[in-house]
Amino acid sequence: MIVYFSGTGNSRFAAEFLSKQLNDELLDTGRHMKAGEKDTLHSDRPWVFVAPIYAWRMANVLADYIRSAELTGSKDAYFVLTCGGEIGNAGQYAAQLCKEIGLNYKGVLEVVMPENYITMFNAPGEEESRAIVAKAKPVLEQGGELIRKGKDLPAHKVGLLDKLKSGPINEGFYKFYVKADAFLATDACTGCGVCVEACPLNNIRLSDGKPVWNKHCTHCMACICGCPTAAIEYGKRSKGKPRYQCPKDEIL
Repeated sequence: MIVYFSGTGNSRFAAEFLSKQLNDELLDTGRHMKAGEKDTLHSDRPWVFVAPIYAWRMANVLADYIRSAELTGSKDAYFVLTCGGEIGNAGQYAAQLCKEIGLNYKGVLEVVMPENYITMFNAPGEEESRAIVAKAKPVLEQGGELIRKGKDLPAHKVGLLDKLKSGPINEGFYKFYVKADAFLATDACTGCGVCVEACPLNNIRLSDGKPVWNKHCTHCMACICGCPTAAIEYGKRSKGKPRYQCPKDEIL
């Protein structure tokens, strides 16, 4: 089973690509998180967990989901992590998670996709995004073939800087930066509620026709990048920046 979390579509792309290649079942955890479900999942085939990298480690929301779910059947677990640059020492934490819940860690696949974290960086334009996605396809094909054969994914070389990024820097990122306080809706907001539906953590509600953010945010960028009128800003950090959604016609 391929289990994924995605905010702007990069990890959804990777998951759907692998689902087609491996002819395997697909589960969107965002919908289950939104419904507040604690899942019991069964797969006779290896588990393939697909998620974005947040500060050089797999997104906490998927790691938490995996811990909370009851997983039966196969004990083998692969991790496919999408990133704007590189994954640091993310593999170590995925391996620790497997040890914690009794799975056999089979490695991590680094898949570089278009940058989407517009509260800190610039997202590429459509042409550049498509070029980056095109380069990701053979990486996914090669990783998918190893998964199909039951082989381990190649190990990554990890240096001291990688350990710092995925360790204390990641922890500081979540503690000091991952907050919803700076999100706001401009006068371009129509009150359509797309952001409310897009938020996997039910962190957004409409008040007097405008979105209001609560405290349970993971910075997945689903709201700001999915707004049909580009009415959501993250303080001044996002002003003038292009929004990003993985091109839907690139998925399969």
